[in-house]
Amino acid sequence: MINETVLLESKSLRASVRERTEVLDRVKALSLLPDGTHVTTAMVAAYFQVGIKAVESLVLDHRDELTASGYRVLTGTELTSFKEVCQIQSRSRAFALFPRRAVLNVAMLLRDSEVARQVRVYLLDMEAQVRAHPVENSVRKSGTSLDSLIDDRIDERIAHILGKTVVPLFNALIEASGEHRGELIALRADVQGVENRLRQHRARLRRLEIRSPRGASVR
Repeated sequence: MINETVLLESKSLRASVRERTEVLDRVKALSLLPDGTHVTTAMVAAYFQVGIKAVESLVLDHRDELTASGYRVLTGTELTSFKEVCQIQSRSRAFALFPRRAVLNVAMLLRDSEVARQVRVYLLDMEAQVRAHPVENSVRKSGTSLDSLIDDRIDERIAHILGKTVVPLFNALIEASGEHRGELIALRADVQGVENRLRQHRARLRRLEIRSPRGASVR
């Protein structure tokens, strides 16, 4: 697997994986503003457990890249409307907002944060799995049975539910828990293990389908 520090140096690599925002909740629950889309500079700093100045400095150094990932600064009437929608009490004349893509971009640039490092490691691990088991062409071979198609779809749906719902729920519980934190972390690891096994199982099935002679029957 590519070393996570490579993301710190390669802009093209960062751009190629910045859509994989689901890794943020795998590492730590990301709280959003009431609009359900954005976070503030202070919220980004809190997520990565660094000072606000560290995030502001990062923006100064990589503003174009972060803007391409959705970062923007609201002013004027647009800011006034946003404050009303999100019930934000602030007299600031400018307000910086980060969508999830921009938060992930920060994770790929922030050096002095253990949370950011974990995000990079998880991100590259997921990317390695995808490249090792690429999705086959949507047109399947005629010899594929209906049962295998159904099983494949069920595996894919279960893996999707685990990754998008169950794991983020565990993250939120872990953040709020104290006494049972260790047990919840262990359960989350088990769920992630099941998810990974489902994805590996699906990838193996697809490889077998590709290798099977066209039209061969299964006995």
